[in-house]
This record gives sequence, C-alpha cells and structure tokens, in this order.
Amino acid sequence: MNDPNGFVYYNGQYHMFYQYYPYQPVWGPMHWGHAVSHDLMEWKYLPVALAPDQGYDRDGCFSGSAIEQDGKLYLMYTGHLVTGPDKDHDYTQNQNIAVSKDGIHFEKLDCNPVLGPEQIPAGVSQRDFRDPKVFVRDGIYYVVLGSNDGQGKGLILLYRSIDLVEWDFVGEIARSDGEMGDNWECPDLFELEGRDVLILSPQRMPAQGDDYQNLHSTAYMIGRLDTELGRFHYDHYEQVDCGFDFYAPQTALDAKGRRIVIGWMETWETEIPTQLGHYWAGAMTLPREIVLQGDKLLFKPLEETKSYRHNGYEASNIRLEGIQDMEVHGDCYELEVTFRAEEAKEFGLKLRVHDEEATVLSYRPTDGLLRFNRDHSGIGLGGERRTKVELKEGLLKLRIFVDRSSVEVFIQDGEKVMTGRIYPGSQSQGIQAYAQGNCSVVSFKKWDIRT
Repeated sequence: MNDPNGFVYYNGQYHMFYQYYPYQPVWGPMHWGHAVSHDLMEWKYLPVALAPDQGYDRDGCFSGSAIEQDGKLYLMYTGHLVTGPDKDHDYTQNQNIAVSKDGIHFEKLDCNPVLGPEQIPAGVSQRDFRDPKVFVRDGIYYVVLGSNDGQGKGLILLYRSIDLVEWDFVGEIARSDGEMGDNWECPDLFELEGRDVLILSPQRMPAQGDDYQNLHSTAYMIGRLDTELGRFHYDHYEQVDCGFDFYAPQTALDAKGRRIVIGWMETWETEIPTQLGHYWAGAMTLPREIVLQGDKLLFKPLEETKSYRHNGYEASNIRLEGIQDMEVHGDCYELEVTFRAEEAKEFGLKLRVHDEEATVLSYRPTDGLLRFNRDHSGIGLGGERRTKVELKEGLLKLRIFVDRSSVEVFIQDGEKVMTGRIYPGSQSQGIQAYAQGNCSVVSFKKWDIRT
C-alpha cells in the first residue's frame, strides 16, 4: 500500500482509501483499497473500491480524493496509461469519477475521463497530470492537480466545475521556485480558520540545511487562493514532517469540525525490508489534527488516542546523569516525557533497546537540534534526521507513539513531528533515558496501546 486516497467523513464513518496492489508486496497496477472507522483508530477493511479495468485506467487507478454530493460518495482519481516500451517515461494520465450510493460499491461514469490530456495547458508536462483533490467553494467544485513544467519545476493546476463532470481550467496556482523539486504530487488545498492552506509533496527536492533530507518531501504553505485568477498567494513554506517516512498526506474535515491529516509512512524509492520474507509493505501514520497557530501549523495526536491507553506507568522528578533504565518496556506504546535541560550537553531517550539495538532521540541545547537516529534500529535503512527545536522555559516536551515498526514523535505540543520506520528484533523492547551532564526528567508517562 502507498498513498492515502479519498480520505473523507461520510455517513457517520471515516473512510480511508489507499493505493494498493492486492497480489504482491510490490508496486504494481494500482487499485484502491478501502477501510472504515468510527474513531480513526480501529479500522475495518472493506472490498477493493477501484480496480484498473477500463481502457482509460488499464495500467492503474492512481491517487485521488472523495467528496459527497446529494448523499452519494464520489471518487475522483487518476487513470494511468502506459503508451510505450519505457513505462517510466511513456505514459499519459487522465481524471475520472466513480460514484457510490452506499460508500462501498462504486461505479465508474460512462463519460470518463472527465479531464483528459487535451485539457492540460501549454508549458505543462503532457504526461504528469495526477492526484486530484476536489473541494467546494461558494457552491462551485474545484480540483487541484499535481504536475511540472517539464523543465525541472513542480507546479499545481486548478480546474472548476458545477457538476464534477465538465471541467474548465482556471490557472496554475503555484510553481516551484527552483528549490522545491522537479514534480509536485498529491496537492491538498483547504480552508482553516479563514486562511487557505496548500499541502503538497515535492519530488527530488534539494535539502535545505537540516530540512528536506529525504528524496521526496512534504511541505505546506499558508496563504490565500484567488479562484478568479487561479493563483495561490503565500509568503513561505514549511516542512510537514521532519523525519524519515512521511509522504503524500491527505486531509479530511470531520463532523467535529477538525481538519485531520494522514500520511503514507514510507518514502518512495527506498528499501522496505518487509517486502523480503514478511510479504507486506507500507503503512499509514496516525491521524493528526491540524491546528493553526499564527503563521504556522501544529500537528497534534487526536483525542481518540487516549481511549486506547492501558497499563499506565508514571514517574517524576528523576535526576539524570548517564543512562537510566526506565523499568518499563514494550513494542506498542505511547510516551509523554518532559525534560528539564539544566546543565546537560545532551539528553534524550533510547527506544526499542536490546544489546546493540536502539533508536535514539536526542537533544543538544548548544545547537538546539532534536535528533532522530536509527543507525542501530535493526534491519533496514539507518541515518539521522535533525530539526530545530526551542526549549520552553528550559523544558522539552515529547509525545511519542511506538507501534511495532514505527516511531512518531510529536515535539513541543505539535510544533514539529518526526516519523520513521524501524525494524528491530522482537527482543528489543527496552526504554532508557540518558544525559551527558546533569538534567532531570520532570515527568515520564507510559501506556501500552490497546490493540
């Protein structure tokens, strides 16, 4: 499985569709898998919603989105067609609609494709034209699509419609400044507290200091969408997740008015160890609520996660110098830890510990960088990701979710998030705190996650 698709709240349930190849743990002709949930934590799998079975999507039903109209659920997705011997370069893409009365069984429209290559404007790639995210504004349907200019700069296109079938080009709303990758995928545009937010996934974006260290990245911009001129006005962009494995996120608005985002917890074109012998590949992140704070977005775990806590453990005011075993262990748990830096040169946590294996989260006050290191996390890729974090009155607050082969770190109440896949041995379940120099653990709380 890869990209989340069609994330929507419909008929009292959360629906998550996703890119999926049902037959092997490899990327193949894409289908849309489907799962539903009442609380975004416990999911039930439903039958495959879309399969590549038409002339316009025979080589894959690529990413897309969902929207409700007159009680029916509509999926808008990209049809992928290979047109020559080189499947990586010889292809075209188009946009299609499928509709359902029950949210489970979908029928593709007879008039598909509703948006074809002939509607791509001049100066834009004639093959990369994908990942529609549809939304409504002032009673009109709009869709944003990812593409590039064929010259190394990613861009986003905007179209409008009154019926989801006939579409008109509005404009190119945003384009890479030359430092944001050569192709933009999986755009998502939504309103949050009167501001417009654009999330996108740039491919092959050059690193900027400690940011954007992955081959493919995610970024967001806060600004204003001009639906008349087809322009998105913004001042700057920020990284969505500062870890190893977060891509192609999609958002949904739920019945509580929350804007929730889920990302694919992998990175394209990197090793996935579970493909070799475990026979599965890919996962989604925990759902995260997006909160606007000034000109930044916070990403917070959902309140629903607390209902899955059990076997709680708590300790406080622990003096720390050197390594201390925290006397709890596990491979599926939640931590809330607050450090007071004091005189320490470095302090942090070691997770999934056994013998030489450990995943290390560390902070150095001298450079203000939080580090996520998986060089000794087991099989799979190693490496380190760093992000700038400011202490608050000398305190560092971490909320961490560890789930078998994943670590998601929420820093300073969601100011930053770092996500990574790890593959340690089954015995690696220890949890340690450590410091070089004196510091203290103000509070340490641990819960197992009920499964």
